[in-house]
Amino acid sequence: MSKTLHFESIGGASGDMILGALVSLGVSVDELNDELKSLNVDPFEIVVDDIVEQGMSGVRGKVVLHEHHHHHHDHDHDHGHDHHHGRHLSSIKKLIEASALPDPVKFQALDVFQKIGEAEAAIHGIDIEKIHFHEVGAMDSIVDIVGCCLALNKLGVDEISIRNLPQGHGTIECAHGTYPNPAPATLRILEGFPVQDVDEPFELVTPTGAALIASWRTADVPMVGSRAVKTAYSFGHRKLNGRPNLLRATLYESAEDNTADEVLILECNLDDTTPELVGCLFEKLLSEGALDVFTMPVQMKKQRPGILLSVLCLPADREKMIDLIFAESTTFGIRERLEKRTVLERSFQTLETPFGEVRIKTGMREGQVVTAAPEIEDCRKLAKENGIAVRDVYEAAKKGI
Repeated sequence: MSKTLHFESIGGASGDMILGALVSLGVSVDELNDELKSLNVDPFEIVVDDIVEQGMSGVRGKVVLHEHHHHHHDHDHDHGHDHHHGRHLSSIKKLIEASALPDPVKFQALDVFQKIGEAEAAIHGIDIEKIHFHEVGAMDSIVDIVGCCLALNKLGVDEISIRNLPQGHGTIECAHGTYPNPAPATLRILEGFPVQDVDEPFELVTPTGAALIASWRTADVPMVGSRAVKTAYSFGHRKLNGRPNLLRATLYESAEDNTADEVLILECNLDDTTPELVGCLFEKLLSEGALDVFTMPVQMKKQRPGILLSVLCLPADREKMIDLIFAESTTFGIRERLEKRTVLERSFQTLETPFGEVRIKTGMREGQVVTAAPEIEDCRKLAKENGIAVRDVYEAAKKGI
């Protein structure tokens, strides 16, 4: 069963809002606080309160820092612990790598910090190592980012989907002075990400919220046929003018048989590629991982006979397949579309026949065998060895199923 976490960002997204949503979906805040202690930072506590806001019950998360007075002295740097880390990217990285958190959580948190660091460096026109993480270096941002990555890991989801993020207008105040809204770092992080303009003069999506969601997102909507199993309403700290300051997070589960998947279909018409070369391309596509390749004869303009080449592949293999088609054929364009396909769960078992062993390919759906067929290559091999017709071996194997 596959699980999707779907975010709807009505009022924006911040580290606190995302953290609140994940806790509300069932991650234990006590476990988070306990496991995050292995980060060598000042004492803190993640607090998630149940609240009612604009007639809706939800949660509000925040990181509460417990100040230790002796931290304010300058001789801190002589201590074994450096309580002022979290300023430069390298010190934040060291902090995360030295913790006892699971590796996937470390990698994810480091990726988020890298995204923010790169955006800040590009905006201020300075080297990434010189970036002074004002907002992000702040203790609560470190706890927010690492806490969110840890909570996500505990939730154990396969996909994270969100359609778009809202953006406000006007100006905002931050460490460097007055900036246009959204903050330049946020916009930089969200380059290529779908946004929705809303009439609010506030910072809706923080650089932290943007980097978390941009780093996590794998789809825009949950898989077709998924069902919602749990929803969380997580509120931000500010009141907006015309909409609730809310991030909604819903957990979806796909049907038991996880055999509906997405397949990419690439097609082009060829009327001036030598047939032998089409044959070579056919073989190459299959050897490079295409799920299926087929051709059909077509009549093209001026009644020229041509070939329609169709390639089925996984969306992840898109670039590789397109490069191959362009390199090995004379086409100037490739059409592409995503389609759903439902496949049977496949398995092989070996069957003893009077002529030798034949593998049987079995297709199951919801635990039931729907179809079973002898593997033709095995039948061909045994027919040759026994000097008989392939059909004899095939029929013998069919009988045994």
